[in-house]
Amino acid sequence: MRKITAYIEKDRETGFYVGIVPGITGAHTQAATLDDLQRNLKEVLELCIEEMDSESMNELPKFVGIQEIEVGS
Repeated sequence: MRKITAYIEKDRETGFYVGIVPGITGAHTQAATLDDLQRNLKEVLELCIEEMDSESMNELPKFVGIQEIEVGS
């Protein structure tokens, strides 16, 4: 079993949570609640991983961290 880090934000217009996994093509989804988003992400990740070959599995992205960048004046 693997742990994969997803990036989650809340869409201001719809109020939905949006989750993506950078580096895995097609690994994105949305949901009204965080619990639903987690279930949706798990499902989409399992489908994406099924489609990957073994070499690609060894190259899954590794979460490094988040940085806040101050811009403007």
